Amino acid sequence: MGWTNVSLETDARHADALSDALMEVGALSVTVEDAWAGTDRETPQFGEPGGAETPLWETSRVVALFDPAGDLPERIARAAEAAGLEGLSEVRYAEVAEQDWVRLTQSQFEPIRVNDRLWIVPSWHGAPDPSALNLILDPGLAFGTGSHPTTRLCLEWLCGNAGPGRSLLDYGCGSGILGIAGARLGAAPVVGVDIDPRALESAADNARVNGVAMDLRRPRDPLTETFDLVVANILTNPLCLLAPLLAGRLAGGGRIALSGILAAQAAQVIEAYAPYVPLRAGATLEGWVRLEGGPPA
Repeated sequence: MGWTNVSLETDARHADALSDALMEVGALSVTVEDAWAGTDRETPQFGEPGGAETPLWETSRVVALFDPAGDLPERIARAAEAAGLEGLSEVRYAEVAEQDWVRLTQSQFEPIRVNDRLWIVPSWHGAPDPSALNLILDPGLAFGTGSHPTTRLCLEWLCGNAGPGRSLLDYGCGSGILGIAGARLGAAPVVGVDIDPRALESAADNARVNGVAMDLRRPRDPLTETFDLVVANILTNPLCLLAPLLAGRLAGGGRIALSGILAAQAAQVIEAYAPYVPLRAGATLEGWVRLEGGPPA
């Protein structure tokens, strides 16, 4: 069995309404993309909690997946009318063949080398370097596979700071990748905190697969300990709001690393933490920055 992809272009004012209307006429899924993606007119967007609502692209591409049917053009026309569109630009139809989607998805995730010491390896791959620390981690619903620049920045920091005799707090742990890496590097105890129950389930599963212990908690659970290492890979606005909490969990002489911060936002985070702990830029990668506090490693 195959499917049909239907691609349409519209403006930001109608993209959401058109998406809803396409679902109403039988679309299996709908995505909205930048119509100029991959060109010099592409417009990146970085929305985050606490910030202004991120608008859609002025020229948006709406892509809907349908079961094949002879009346698709008529259904698309009904959806456009329901969305308040008087007319549509070119409508493109493309067949999507049946495939082994599991194998295709797996092929997109190769082992990731963090440095000579640490690799992130999906469970279906052999370890490229058996002598390194190899974290077994499959992509899932929770953020953190090692491929995003902010995760890599934090992993590199852990490689230089985590070790036996040092406790670690991973706040906003997602998949648990940072806490697991810290534990594999010798840190203990390791506490992970996340607001998403699915992330905590994912982190628990990943910790079990990697044979490490993580104490996983929700933000409302008690967190009274102090830690030698605090790491948080979230986003700028939540990091600023969390400044008193995260700085307050830092033991005397401890070190903190924050990421999920665009380079242009670094000053905002440094200012938010200034009353509690001085921060400095430690490293940048692809426009993202890692901020560090405490004595240098």
